[in-house]
Amino acid sequence: MLHRAGRIVLTVMWAVAASAGARAQAPLAKPDLGKLGDEAQVWLGDLVRINSVNPPGNEAAVAKYISAIFQKEGISNELIEMAPGRSVVVARLQAGPLPDPANALLLVAHQDTVGIDASKWTADPFAASIRDGYMYGRGSIDDKAMLAANIATMVQLKRTSARLARDVIFLATDDEEQGGAASIKVTIQKYWDKIACAYALNEGGRVMVKDGKVQYVGVQASEKVAYNVTVTATGQSGHGSLPRPDNAVVHLAMAVAKLGTYQVPSQPSTITLRYFEQLAKIEDDDVAKWMRALEQPERMDLAVKHLGEESPMWNSMLRDTIAPTMLQAGVRVNVVPSQAAANLNVRMLPGHSIEELMGQFVTIVNDPQIRFQLAPNSGENAPSSELTSPLYRTIERLAAQEFPGAITVPMLGTGATDSASLRLHKVQAYGLEPFPMIENDSSRVHADDERIPVESFHKGVVFLYHVVSEFASSK
Repeated sequence: MLHRAGRIVLTVMWAVAASAGARAQAPLAKPDLGKLGDEAQVWLGDLVRINSVNPPGNEAAVAKYISAIFQKEGISNELIEMAPGRSVVVARLQAGPLPDPANALLLVAHQDTVGIDASKWTADPFAASIRDGYMYGRGSIDDKAMLAANIATMVQLKRTSARLARDVIFLATDDEEQGGAASIKVTIQKYWDKIACAYALNEGGRVMVKDGKVQYVGVQASEKVAYNVTVTATGQSGHGSLPRPDNAVVHLAMAVAKLGTYQVPSQPSTITLRYFEQLAKIEDDDVAKWMRALEQPERMDLAVKHLGEESPMWNSMLRDTIAPTMLQAGVRVNVVPSQAAANLNVRMLPGHSIEELMGQFVTIVNDPQIRFQLAPNSGENAPSSELTSPLYRTIERLAAQEFPGAITVPMLGTGATDSASLRLHKVQAYGLEPFPMIENDSSRVHADDERIPVESFHKGVVFLYHVVSEFASSK
């Protein structure tokens, strides 16, 4: 029999245990996602107003703004200077007493943008003005929308005291558009211990809207490799009044014309074949039949021709591509220059050899006055991410809930992103641009009058939060 004092002690212990159990079972704070979208829109507008055109980047100003938001919300974060005026932001919501990179999820977005020709815009590129339901501004899509959505996700997880089963890490990168000394490649080399992870979400995918509804959610699981090749023509200089057959400008023009119109034979990857196989289920019959024909050897060449003519993106997904982008020649209008040069922007399918392709250039041009040189700082030839990972499956499941009737398809990205560097470190990295957009808006990335539909931005913030919240709460 217990003494009275013993019974009191046990009663107190039971009460404490019951109280702790009640707290453990207490419901999470319900997220106010409407409010979150409004806040994220304010953050996006402020981020667009910070001019971070690269070069020079000016990411330090963006990083300070992000850090201030996290400090206000009580989220531990760190500013790391990569170069003068250039800083990355790292923040972490930790699931356990110690960091666990073996299961961690990294949210990635870059802070820099490409340049602008303000004379071609109908709105101030750095005003984040709202017009006809769109926010205009450089970086409004690429990549400050993702940056703002990642901030919102971190903030909401913190506010609701989410019970995380894996660490969620935030990374705002520098120098994505130029890939130089402040890029994610250097960040990984110097600070991998701060961002080590097993999974990552980044830009590069798409939520495609057609006829007023979401048609598909494209998840980037692989990407093409970017190279730049300098084409140089040499000849005899002289007076413009005395044309010569070895004119460097003429020889360069002929070489660029041959290479700019050359179609590298198609070699669709496994991911690209899966993309078209899935998309054929929802596309118009006339287009779908050519998507299905990619799997038929006797019809593949014709299928590639039809699909390439249907969409520049599809053409690029099916083959290595060559795009002349810059020309340099001459010092005066009446002087024949001794040298003229051009840049070829080459995008290759993963695993393909740039040296072999440049060997083909020599044969195609067949001109002793022309030489080719591979520029430094090429892209990274990274493996694909898995299409059966827990994160990919989570995206598939949540996409069907968020956008009824839509399908999830894997994508080969035709552009370059920070994900390649992560994949080389055995990270299952995926591009999930969560904002539903029509082709006309999506194609404004890097173009004049870049803009994002405000309603789509709000939907994307909610979609991303749901994906991260769902995935981070399970292992």
